[in-house]
Amino acid sequence: MGHADVTNSHGMHVVHHGPRQAPPLVLIHGSGSSGGSWTPMVPTLAERYHVIRVDLPGHGQSPPSPSYDVAEQAGRLAALLDEFALRPAVVAGHSSGGYIATALTEQRPDLVGSLALISSGPSPDALLPQPVALRLLIAPPLGPLLWPIRSDAMLRKGMTAVCNRPVDIPDDLVAEVRGISYRTFRRVLRHNTAYIAERSVPERLAALDVPVLVIFGAADPRWDPSSAHHYDTVPNARVEQLPDIGHLPMLEAPETTGELLLAFAAASR
Repeated sequence: MGHADVTNSHGMHVVHHGPRQAPPLVLIHGSGSSGGSWTPMVPTLAERYHVIRVDLPGHGQSPPSPSYDVAEQAGRLAALLDEFALRPAVVAGHSSGGYIATALTEQRPDLVGSLALISSGPSPDALLPQPVALRLLIAPPLGPLLWPIRSDAMLRKGMTAVCNRPVDIPDDLVAEVRGISYRTFRRVLRHNTAYIAERSVPERLAALDVPVLVIFGAADPRWDPSSAHHYDTVPNARVEQLPDIGHLPMLEAPETTGELLLAFAAASR
């Protein structure tokens, strides 16, 4: 992937790609994942942007945190961007990473020039019944028992269960996912649900003056794909649905997803 600089800031493992003098592009992964989930897209993005991938607390190579409240996580990210003097940034979040990106924009609109949400369910009622392979790994009573003994094959099966296309899960992503504790994962899920239950994402975004790109897989098995159109009510928002793509567009269709993100970033500068 070329040269990368690694730093640690505010409890997060941070990887920088591309020229530091280029406009900043921040990538926030979803629950139970890591910054490695963006790997296939990074080389293209780093040709034009200073790409900043974070491992959220308790994920990837970042240590656990006393709190996984969405607003608090957004506050840590704001402190990181202040430290590196990165403003205004294009901020992209995948799945629940989109909630942290939204909360960051709510708290510090000066830091966010434009916002991209990828596979970010708008509200709890858009959640679909989860694939069996995923439910077994994450839900009681079997989840806590299976979690410590997950094999690489089980981890890959859990991740590909939310895809609609065959994907090659990178070895480093599998290793980073393995390091997430069951307790952390369940706490993160509870806080994410609380955030979108309090107020839906489209409602939050409608109160913000920021360009928004929403990318949704038309075959997402985690969130009802038709719920992507809830974002049509948001001023300055554009919704893109990817045919035959599931919940992980960064791995299922990295070229298309990267092109959409680059075009959006360029248009909103």
